[in-house]
Formats: sequence, structure tokens, C-alpha cells
Amino acid sequence: MDFRTVIKIAPHRGEIRHSDRLMLIGSCFTDNIGARMRTAMMHADVNPLGTVYNPKSLQRIVGRIIDNRQVADDELFEAGGLWHHFDFHSEFSGTDRDSVKSGMNAAIASANAAIKSAQWVIITLGTAICYEFADTGTVVNNCHKLPADRFVRRMASANEIAEILGNVADSIKAVNPQSRVMFTVSPIRHIGDGLDTNSLSKATLRVAIDAAISLHPNFCSYFPSYEIMLDDLRDYRFYAADMVHPSEVAISYIWQLFAETYFDDKSLAAIDRCQRLSKRLAHRIMTDSPENLKFRESTRQMWEQLVNDYPYLNDFDQNFNI
Repeated sequence: MDFRTVIKIAPHRGEIRHSDRLMLIGSCFTDNIGARMRTAMMHADVNPLGTVYNPKSLQRIVGRIIDNRQVADDELFEAGGLWHHFDFHSEFSGTDRDSVKSGMNAAIASANAAIKSAQWVIITLGTAICYEFADTGTVVNNCHKLPADRFVRRMASANEIAEILGNVADSIKAVNPQSRVMFTVSPIRHIGDGLDTNSLSKATLRVAIDAAISLHPNFCSYFPSYEIMLDDLRDYRFYAADMVHPSEVAISYIWQLFAETYFDDKSLAAIDRCQRLSKRLAHRIMTDSPENLKFRESTRQMWEQLVNDYPYLNDFDQNFNI
């Protein structure tokens, strides 16, 4: 007797290679999967302007990246002693306006180069609910803790989102004809407005994605992150303590299914070797004892062998010191 329903995913082995360049944009789940790709030493640009939740903000942010549209002074606002931008995560906020703007513009320029060279752009949608800034009517990506009464909440329709996603896919393809776009729905639950609203929001996203893909079947596809969490794992033990976010075990399982679906044996072997090296690099070496020096030297040799076997790793932006 079977006591679980396993998601059947059509195989796409070899469609993504370990050497490919990817851009991931979307909800917190994007950061989770992006972190796995970085541990596997893949060239993945993850949420370059910060986490993105709703489709309307996604469209504006992708448009800004593609057009390399720099931030103007009047787009920034001050609140709580910090300068913010409604499209950027608070990690870009700061006390000096010029420094904040400079950091944002550098991120835009870097993302512009990345999206033009990416073989894949992976978009994870978190919610169909949008928040419009009452002063301008513009949908914001981050409220930056401004009072709730300064925003108008609404849920975008499936038709509206489908049109947005189609336009986003077209704009990516126009600037990078070799790219492919993958959509997925975040398994993270948005329960602030109630579980019934969360279900309606996720269903709206799923219908919209299906409609968008039907118009762009040659370069758009879907990966069932949400369905894996909801129907395959289907147990609160696979959630974090907040009962909202997937646990590390769940994220690792979804990543495993993703890898098995899209990578061939050669890429899977490269990923395994890179993950083993990343695990060694995570060790903190506190002293120059003979054992630690030996460990460091063997780690350096592992890296050199990896670069020899996979030359494209030579320009992997290392943030480690071997």
C-alpha cells in the first residue's frame, strides 16, 4: 500500500548544464534554491535587487534590469533614518542617499549583464496579492515597514498576471534570444490574510502561469515546487517551526528532484564534486596546526583539480580563501 503521492515530473535531462549561467528572480524560495546552486558552484545570479513577491513588481524590476534603468534621486524616500526604494530589498537601504543609490545602480548594471548572458531565467512567484502605494497608485515590492494605511491591497486576476508573465518572457527573449524561462510557484505559505486567501492566490498564480506558457511553449516551462510541497511531502514535519516556510529537508528534497529532472550524469557528477568542496570550505580553520595546514592544502588541490576538469569554474566568483 502506498501512503504518499509522488509527483511525476517529465524528464528534461541535460536541458540545464552545470556550466550554464542562470538568473533566479522571485520569492524567498528563490533564495533557498539559489543557495543550493551556489553551493554547487553554478553561475547563478540570485535576486540581484532582492526578493520579489508579486507579478507586477516582477515585471517592473525585470524591465529595469533589461533597460539598465538607473535609480534617480526622486525614487528614493527616507523613513526611520534610512533611505529606501520600493523596488529594492532593505539590504540596499542606508543612511547615506548617494551611497544607497550607487549600490542600487551597481546591482542593476550587474544584473543587466547577467540577464543578457543567462541560458535560463527562473522565476518563482510567491503571491498574487499586490500592495499599491496610496500616494501614487504604484504597486510596491517592499513596504519598508511604512504604515499599512498608506497602501491599498488587492489581488491581481489570473488574466492580468498571465499577460504580465507573457510580457516578461517576451522582454527576456528579446534581449537574450538564446535564453529559456522557467516559472514555478513558491511553496511558502502567505497566511497573513488567511489560508483561504493563500489558496486563492496560489491557484491564481498557477492558472496564470499555465496560460502564459501555452502562448510561449518553445521557451517557457514550469517546475512544480508548490505541488511537490503540497502533495508529495504533505506533512507538517517538512515545514520549519513557523509552519509557513519549508524545512531544510524539504528544500533539499525539492532541489534533488530539480537536479534529477534537468541535469545529465556529467553535470550531476560535477555538482557532487563541487558540493563536497563547498562543504570543506565551510570549515573554519582557527589555527595553523599541522592537521589544519594539511586540510587546507588538500582542499586547494581539490579546487585546482576541479578547475582543470571543468575550466568554466575558473571564473566562478570565489568568496573563499584556500
